Amino acid sequence: MLSLALLLSLSMASPTVAVRCEPAPAPSADETRDSTLVALYDAGQPWTEFLGAARARRAQWLENAARPLAPADAVARARALPGRWRLLVVAVDSCSDSVNTIPFLAQLVAAVPQLDMRVISPRAGRALMEARRTPDGRAATPTVIVLDESGAEAGCWIERPAALQAIAMAAGAGGGTAAFAAQKASWYASDAGASTVAEVVGLLERAAAGTRGCDLGAGQTRQ
Repeated sequence: MLSLALLLSLSMASPTVAVRCEPAPAPSADETRDSTLVALYDAGQPWTEFLGAARARRAQWLENAARPLAPADAVARARALPGRWRLLVVAVDSCSDSVNTIPFLAQLVAAVPQLDMRVISPRAGRALMEARRTPDGRAATPTVIVLDESGAEAGCWIERPAALQAIAMAAGAGGGTAAFAAQKASWYASDAGASTVAEVVGLLERAAAGTRGCDLGAGQTRQ
């Protein structure tokens, strides 16, 4: 008969095996989506790292990043938001819409303690872009997804401000033409990020109030 001391030594040396009597339930679609978004966010680049690595349109990235953030009222509204919020941004340095919007969102984030931001590439964020298309059906950069404190999607902002998207749609140039490219550059230079910041702050305010959906531009939303 084994002694008590020997039994104790064997139990301590044996690995513990966890036995599950019933299979674990499969995660819901929402749980899978949210965990994927959090994983992508955690793997994303901080803004300063993305900016430092930007090569295409580099001078414009640096210039816009250094411009003063104009809409003080939008910053004040963002600072009044309850909770914490994260912006998961799909962007690429060569994109003219990204370079004219994301630096200003980065300035907003830097000015508001409740906000954080990470940037991922279109390759990593392809499925996110495909699921959140522009009004004319394109997967586009930038795609900005708002995550709440729990990591759930609280809304998204797609490609460019609504006023500019409406101009593009009216001209049939959603994806860009030579004539629209010049008009777009002029519009962005005049706007200086104000519309982008105001629209994203509005999106955050609606999310904080419980209304969640995507701003697609050109006056269109998706719940």
